[in-house]
Amino acid sequence: MVKSICVYCGANPGASPRFAEEARALARAMVERNLALVYGGGKVGLMGVIADEVLRLGGEVTGVIPTALVEREVGHTGLTRQFIVKDMHERKAMMAQLSDGFIAMPGGLGTLEELFEVLTWAQLGIHSKPIGLLNVDGYYDGLVSFVRHATEQELVRPQHAALMMVENDGEALLRRLTT
Repeated sequence: MVKSICVYCGANPGASPRFAEEARALARAMVERNLALVYGGGKVGLMGVIADEVLRLGGEVTGVIPTALVEREVGHTGLTRQFIVKDMHERKAMMAQLSDGFIAMPGGLGTLEELFEVLTWAQLGIHSKPIGLLNVDGYYDGLVSFVRHATEQELVRPQHAALMMVENDGEALLRRLTT
């Protein structure tokens, strides 16, 4: 049973206002389903947007942030729960442990790295939690195309490519992750 979702997303707001709109919409859909948010613990960018909206709506938010980022004053201070960890490796492991599923929203290199790590862990049988990609306004079209290409080139198995559920709408993605 899915009770918490780890959301990976940008520490920047991105160029499109739709990214923040969809972060707020995903937050609303999560709170409506009584799903807790687990995320990287930041107050900036899309991370801050989704955390603030879940909190505003009365939902539960757990942040996991490395000491180095707290020291740069980017850590959110109003969360339900916050864990301060040694480094990024510990952060990712704890976020995965605290979550029943994963969603990658638009983000940068860190978001991509986190997404591919949990996909790899699922491929290796380390976990069997659902993984979703929220493709806001086609942000991930190139990535989806690349995964299809890698599958056609027989470097990614079809069943492993299928581990990444892709939707353009957060509500639809949550339905798939929680059924």
